[in-house]
Amino acid sequence: MLILTCPCCGVTAEETEFHGGGEAHLTREGPGSDDAALEGYLFHRENPRGVHFERWRHVYGCGKWFHAARDTATLEWFGFYPAQTSEPPEALLEQIRQKRPGWRWRDFA
Repeated sequence: MLILTCPCCGVTAEETEFHGGGEAHLTREGPGSDDAALEGYLFHRENPRGVHFERWRHVYGCGKWFHAARDTATLEWFGFYPAQTSEPPEALLEQIRQKRPGWRWRDFA
C-alpha cells in the first residue's frame, strides 16, 4: 500500500484515498491541432522503469489535483507539488539527480 501526503491539504493517507491521473506535464492538444499532434497526445506516453512524474487527485479529501515524482520500480516518492506548475521544481529535480545519477525523463534531466 502506498502512503501519500496531499500537498494541498496536508493529509497523509493510503493510496485508496487518492486517484492517479496519468502522466504529468503533457501538452494537451485541442480541436485546431493536426493529426500527428493529437495522436502523440492520445497514445504516446512515457512508461519508464524508474522515476517519472504523475498527476494525482485527493478524491476523498480536498479533491484537488497535484503532481508527484515517483520511482515506478521501487515505489519511492521523491516529492509532491501543485498541479498548476508547468514543470517540476528545481529542488525536486536536484534531489532526483543526486539519488539517480544519469536520470532523464522527457525534457527534464
